[in-house]
Parts: sequence; C-alpha cells; structure tokens
Amino acid sequence: MINLSILILIPLITAVLVLLSQNAKQVKWVALLGSLVQLGYSSLLMKTFMADRAAGNTAQMLYQSKTTWFGVPNVLQIDYFVGVDGISVAMIMLTAIVVFTGILISWNVERMTKEFFFLLVLLSLGAYGFFISLDLFAMFFFLEVAVIPKFLLIGIWGSGKKEYSAMKLALMLMGGSALVLIGLIGLYYNTQTLGGQHTYDLMQIAKMHIPIETQRIVFPLMFLGFGVFTAIFPFHTWAPDGHSSAPTAASMFLAGISMKLGGYGCLRVATYLMPEAAHEYSMYIIVLSTIAIIYGAFATLMQKDLKYINAYSSVSHCGFVIFGIGMLTKTSVNGAVMQMVSHGLMTALFFGAIGMIYERTHTRLVAQLGGLLKTIPFIITIFTLAGLCSLGLPGLSGFVAEMTVFMGAWQNPDTFSRVATVLACSSIVVTAVYILRAVGASAMGPIKNEHYLHFKDAAWNERLASLTLMLGILAIGIYPFWLTNLIAPDTQIIMENLTRGLIK
Repeated sequence: MINLSILILIPLITAVLVLLSQNAKQVKWVALLGSLVQLGYSSLLMKTFMADRAAGNTAQMLYQSKTTWFGVPNVLQIDYFVGVDGISVAMIMLTAIVVFTGILISWNVERMTKEFFFLLVLLSLGAYGFFISLDLFAMFFFLEVAVIPKFLLIGIWGSGKKEYSAMKLALMLMGGSALVLIGLIGLYYNTQTLGGQHTYDLMQIAKMHIPIETQRIVFPLMFLGFGVFTAIFPFHTWAPDGHSSAPTAASMFLAGISMKLGGYGCLRVATYLMPEAAHEYSMYIIVLSTIAIIYGAFATLMQKDLKYINAYSSVSHCGFVIFGIGMLTKTSVNGAVMQMVSHGLMTALFFGAIGMIYERTHTRLVAQLGGLLKTIPFIITIFTLAGLCSLGLPGLSGFVAEMTVFMGAWQNPDTFSRVATVLACSSIVVTAVYILRAVGASAMGPIKNEHYLHFKDAAWNERLASLTLMLGILAIGIYPFWLTNLIAPDTQIIMENLTRGLIK
C-alpha cells in the first residue's frame, strides 16, 4: 500500500542525516542515497498507480489520507490532506529525477558542503508536499518551503550578481505567493460545505459552484500568482538573473521543478476550480503566453552567455505550458502537462551540461569557447542533445510536447486562436537559430584556448546524471503513450469541469 507521506519523510530524514554527517564525503553520500530512495519510491508510486488504473480503479485521487492540521470550529479548517492522480504522479517522478541528478552534478561542491546539500534536499521536500496536497492551504505552505532555500543557494553559492539575483528572485516569488494567498483566502470564504464550514479542500471546492463575481476577482490573482513561478510575462524577469547566478544544481531545480510548481498551480487550482473565469480570461492568458514565447525566443537570440541562453529559452518554453492551458482543449492541456515534464528534463540536462563546461573552462561566454568536441566529447554530445530537444527535434521529448500543444490549440476554430498558434509555432525557427549557433560555436571550429586541450571529460557522477536525464527525454520522445495514458484520464476530469463551467 502506498503512503504518500513517505515522500515527505524521505527528504526530511535525509536532511536531518545530512546535518548529522561528520564530513563532506558523508554529506554527499547521505544526500545521494536519500535521493536514490526518493527515486525508488517515486518509481514504485508510478508503477503501482498505473497498475491500479489498469485494474479499473477510476477514483479521481488515489492513496488519499486526511488528518486535521489546524482547526477552529466555524472559523478555520486546515487539513493535511494528500492524494495523487496521473498529473501529480508525473510531477513527482520528474522531481525525483531532477533531485537525484542535481545531487550527482554537485559532487564537487566543497564550500559549506553540509549546508548546500541540506538546502538542496529541503527544496525537494517542498516540491513533493506541493504536488501531493489536496488542501489548498497545505499546498501554499509547501510552495513557500521551496522559496527560501533558493534564495540562500543563489546568494551563498552563486556567481556573478548573486546577491542581486537572489533578492530579486525571492521578492518576485514572494510577491506571486502573496497573490496566491489573497486568492486562497477569497476562495475559502466563498465556499462552504453542507455543514456550513468554509473549506480549503480542493476536492470539495471542485464540486461547488463558486459565484462568478468571486471567480472574476480570485482567478486572476491565483493564475498570475502561480504564473510568476512559471515566469509568465511580464513577471518573468527573475528567471534569467536567478538561473544565471545560481549554482548548477539550483539552476536545474529552478528550471526543472520550481517553474513547474507554477504551471501545476495554474492548472490544478485556478483553471480547474474556477472554470467560468478560465473561459472569460482565456484570451488574456493566450496573449500573455504568446508574448512570452515570442519575446523569450528573440531575447535568447541576443544572449552571449550559455546560462542566459537557457534561462531566456526557459521563459519561452514555459510559455507553451501557459499557452496550452489557456487554449482550454483536452489535447492542449495534455500538451501543457507533457511540456512541463519534457522541459523539466531537458532544461535540467542543459543546465547540467553548461555547469560541466563552466567547471572546466571557467567561462560561459560563447565567443570564448570553441572546439570543445575534440577535448570533452561526452559533455558536448549531451549539451548538443539537450539543445536539439529544446528546438524540437523529432524523437526527443520537446517535439512530442510542443506538437501536442500546437495540435490542441489548432482545435479552436476561431481566428484569434489560430493566429496565436501560428505565432507560437514561428518561435521554433528562432529557437533553431540560437540553439544551433550556440552549439556550433561551442563545439566546432578551432580550439580557442590551449588550456582546453588538457580537460578531462565527464566523471562518473556527471555521466550517470546525464544519462538518467537523457533516458527520460528519449522515453517520452520515442514512446510518449505511457505518459499520455498516465495523464489523459485526469486531464479529462479537468475538461469536464471546464465544460460544466461553460454550460453554466
């Protein structure tokens, strides 16, 4: 029997053991073993979930557990209420993979090692709690758990304008959290159970009809609040600075997981619970996401730093998540979830490869690189494959996810949706230009620095991390049906709620 609380206990116990470790070597192995246990239990969860679904278990949320966390009769009721569906299982699996590979990539961290790995493990605790929570206040609590460690990881172990970047990230994400909190309170006081008690219970709220006047106020607060986490335009500016200054593992987690918290919240909370407002605001969502896609692509074209290239590229690619949600078709919503998983794997691999290159060359400027394929062939091969996934090469996950979003968007017959879809599709051309240019300049041509001739290629930890992420990318790119079968029944439930909202 699956107990979802174990997903929170594993990183919590790992974090305590990291603090009790005697030296840096123990810290690293404890963190790695803890991440392996996370990965193993997440794999067991996904396997069991898929087996239960195949056996005919059609419950919306499986493995539910509910305990009163804090309650004042007729005033406040907060529960520790957890459960998962296919969408959250996919997000949990993504989190486990990124945490495992991020710890492997960080194997050479020597400065304040204990504190670094403690904060890294704490990030995973917040992510798991967020994805399994069915109580909206508990979900908000775990969202906040994941903010402060990011600030410290960038501010202490980052590079460049790290203090500025850390402060900017923390303030903007806390601003997004404030919007979410205001929306949650508004939602709480406009929902009541049969006994007259207000509730944060996501499952109960989904069955209620929230007054349209309330939806019109609360929906934009919550969608934009969660949207800040996924770098929705124009609240995206924290992402490039945060990613570029963060240490490699923090960049992997920020782009691979943290930005997905926002997309998940936009879909699971705002869109699912307030379907009428979702339809009313869909045009604005499509406009903002289309701008993010186009702007992010052209902004990336102007970058000369590898981390900034991937950071602005992430703004563009996460725009596809919001774009798919805004189109409000089953296929586009499926594509949005697939894009979250695909981009999480791809951008973690990309940032990991950039970190490996920087650790050896001590530069991220494309103009100072060149000929690296001759000296570090494994790293450059991984770097190239991550880039090809980003530009949507068939056979890799990026192609499957983006094409699903485009196909779903085109199902809307109105001229506005069709034009937005064409504009979003056009970003693929720009993506191809900046990816091929960056990869070509870094990997091909003459070696620009004689010191590059003496580099060692990827170590065991870097190879294991890279191959793990690449396996996930290929699993989706070559045979995507396992992922669509995992998430499709639950996106159908979201669509049914949206349809009811349209009818009302």
